[in-house]
Amino acid sequence: MLEEIEALIKEIRDPSLKKKVSNLIRKPSVKVSGRRVEFCIEESPGSLSRHHSYNGGLPQHMIAVTRLALFLSDLVESVYGAEVDRDVVISASLLHDLMKPIMYSTSEDGSYVLSRLGERVDHISLVTSELMRRNFPLDVVHAVVAHHGEFGPMRPKTLEALIVHIADIADSKINGEVLKAAKYLIREVEGVDVERLSPEDAFGVIKASTEEGVEGVRRYIKEKLSSYFNP
Repeated sequence: MLEEIEALIKEIRDPSLKKKVSNLIRKPSVKVSGRRVEFCIEESPGSLSRHHSYNGGLPQHMIAVTRLALFLSDLVESVYGAEVDRDVVISASLLHDLMKPIMYSTSEDGSYVLSRLGERVDHISLVTSELMRRNFPLDVVHAVVAHHGEFGPMRPKTLEALIVHIADIADSKINGEVLKAAKYLIREVEGVDVERLSPEDAFGVIKASTEEGVEGVRRYIKEKLSSYFNP
């Protein structure tokens, strides 16, 4: 997934902005209380439980949001004739959740919980402070600040920020709903709760249910998910 993220970074035309985005994603860090905190994104979830709540969920979400945002940019330009700053869209899409890895910790039972830092500061505040410190363009900062829309600190005030916000909602929604539905079906068939489920297995369960109903889910669990129940 990191190779795909690198490919998306290369689509940024402005050399200075491309370098800023690349440096921050390759070696992500943030200054907290005078101390530089470094981390990696490869194995981070995208949230505690709502969406992309599994190992590697964050980079997957970054890619999906950026792709969706670029598709929306194409639509806005081709259908509505409005010009979109794709550099801003790509940069903000890739960076909007970058601080998630230090927001979470793993508990003894394997579930994700808020870290000590995550209990005190939210990921938007952290990434905003770091983007400002690194002199990112204001429009990029705004699109990151506004990516939660009405549920965040600020609503989108630019077209690019609105596109990023909609792309974030869309990917979070489809991923979260599929995970929730798959876990529900597994619980109905097996009578047990699955704490973590890979996206491939979640979509596989939904497809099996669509094509064969309960028997399809039962078959998929037997063939693909035995490790969840017999570790």
